[in-house]
Amino acid sequence: MIRPLILLLAAAAPAGAADLAFVTSQNADAVSVVDLGSGAVLAEAAVPGAPAPVAYDPAQGRAYVIAAETGGLTVLDETGKVIGGRALPEGAFGIALAPDGGLFVTEWYQGRLIRLDAELRELWQVPTGRAPAGVASDGRLVAVADRDDDRVSIYDAETGALQARVATGTHPYAVAFHGGRLWSADVQGDTVSVIDPQAGKRIGQVPTGSHPYGIAFAGGRGFVTDQYAGTVTVFDPVTLKVVDRLETGDYPEGIAPLPDGSGVVVAHWDSNTLVWIDAASLEITREIALPDGPRAFGAFTGRQD
Repeated sequence: MIRPLILLLAAAAPAGAADLAFVTSQNADAVSVVDLGSGAVLAEAAVPGAPAPVAYDPAQGRAYVIAAETGGLTVLDETGKVIGGRALPEGAFGIALAPDGGLFVTEWYQGRLIRLDAELRELWQVPTGRAPAGVASDGRLVAVADRDDDRVSIYDAETGALQARVATGTHPYAVAFHGGRLWSADVQGDTVSVIDPQAGKRIGQVPTGSHPYGIAFAGGRGFVTDQYAGTVTVFDPVTLKVVDRLETGDYPEGIAPLPDGSGVVVAHWDSNTLVWIDAASLEITREIALPDGPRAFGAFTGRQD
């Protein structure tokens, strides 16, 4: 449900009136709907079971949230109202939008990638490597981070046919498509691996701070959250050179680009903050407080690369 006070705020800023972020706070069993232009929290929805992964589809006006403890999938509208959902396996974790309005979901314990249609009906499932975490799609391909196998698996997004398996750094966690390449944040390797998804081979690596978790791109730069270091590593996605490391807060995890591409927003598990970073100046331009344990693992803003 939505807290009554927040309903008044939501009424003052109806759906579609702002660029939004849906930030999961795992410890608080909450999802915050944030106006990215003003930094205002428009709504706060209760989602039990430790919500962590999230995927926001602005075209449909929906956000999809998975409860890490149960695998339950909750669908929210842009006011934060629960409008649907379904049970998924207990190990459901990574989530990404599919080309037809459906979803891709990884299943951690049994090592599977599941595709759901727009009505949340299962279309297919295929085996992955061990402990699949993050998942991402460019519309034609879908990639999964096989954490415990130190690799990514790449599939045809329509059929689920395996296209390639590519070695990464140690324990890849998040994956992202950008600039015709596939990128993985290797959480125990302190690297970002750069992959040619068509050729199915790794073509480079970027050094990061300790325990890189999430990755996003904005303003011609790449940004990686370094969990243990409390920093965001900034790099050039063409040269793969590190540009800077920014101190942003305690235990940064989820990261996503602003809808206009001018910067990124970062959720901090221990600081309980959401921070805006300008991609050109690399300055922190805004910081707001959020409920306990914000993670926001996935595409929690309305921009997709």
